[in-house]
Amino acid sequence: MTPTLLLTDPLFLQHDPGHGHPESPARLQRILSVLHGTPVQGTVTVAPRSATSAELAAVHTPELLAYLERLSGHEAQIDPDTQVSPDSVDAARLAAGASVQAVEQVMAGHVRNAFALVRPPGHHAEPGRAMGFCLFNNVAIAAEAGRRLGAERVLVLDWDVHHGNGTQAAFYGRRDVMYQSVHQYPYYPGTGAAPEVGVGAGEGYTVNIGLPGGNSDADYGMIFEELFLPVAEAYRPELILVSAGFDPHVHDPIGGMDVTERGFAAMCASMRALAERVCDGRLVLLLEGGYSLEGLSQSVHACVEVLAGRNDSFPTGTTHADARHALKASREALKPYWAVL
Repeated sequence: MTPTLLLTDPLFLQHDPGHGHPESPARLQRILSVLHGTPVQGTVTVAPRSATSAELAAVHTPELLAYLERLSGHEAQIDPDTQVSPDSVDAARLAAGASVQAVEQVMAGHVRNAFALVRPPGHHAEPGRAMGFCLFNNVAIAAEAGRRLGAERVLVLDWDVHHGNGTQAAFYGRRDVMYQSVHQYPYYPGTGAAPEVGVGAGEGYTVNIGLPGGNSDADYGMIFEELFLPVAEAYRPELILVSAGFDPHVHDPIGGMDVTERGFAAMCASMRALAERVCDGRLVLLLEGGYSLEGLSQSVHACVEVLAGRNDSFPTGTTHADARHALKASREALKPYWAVL
């Protein structure tokens, strides 16, 4: 059986946004410590390559790329949330390259699926703007790589507690990349309302559901089963990418959700099963947020176990009225485009 590929590198630990910043090197250190202490059979870990200039330019403007290049080797404050240290731009370039390499290996059939354990994260980075802890948009760069390698339709699913405004912006007018996001709303960065469904050729190919907070594994299970999965099945992606942010965890200091490790494992399992049904198992997870060291590391470990073959399902439980209301609003916004709704 082909293995699950994990990609990571010590350079990711050299990105240091500063003392007290939530997106600290300790996040990845804890993940790697847990994976080392309790190895998952059926995985192989490799060091990634850096993204090429052309791979970055497939998503980002020349102005942003030149700006970040000027910051390389320096400390700088990009916005109130986003700081760089001397190695940050190199680490970000490597994170983007890891994302592309994961797609290359999955598309070639060399591995069954992959998880890029990278920092800095990416989904807030817009084509022309670094923001929200993010420099390059790793998942958007990975989606473009998938398209170049022959995937006619790519699904990006984002379960981070924050809406991936950068990923949405990159593909909002296109139908060759579908973006699905469940997130806390209203919350940073302020995007991701249900009526945001795309424009032009991309109308109906952006799927947003914003939750008020305090939502459970059962709520997420309802959203996957009644919105994300039916639309994704109808879309028939040839590659599935997940912006895997673990800040919806019940113990996260930034997010306001009540998701557990079991909930993340179930979300991952649903994506793995979808990939096995529609695209020969081609699935790549990319690390985004998650700021409870224990919640993050245990949830990543649970997802790696699922990628390597463990099955899981959403816990049964009562769903919240506000989640049902949000689901109804999103389904209504998308009904004109998807008969399954």
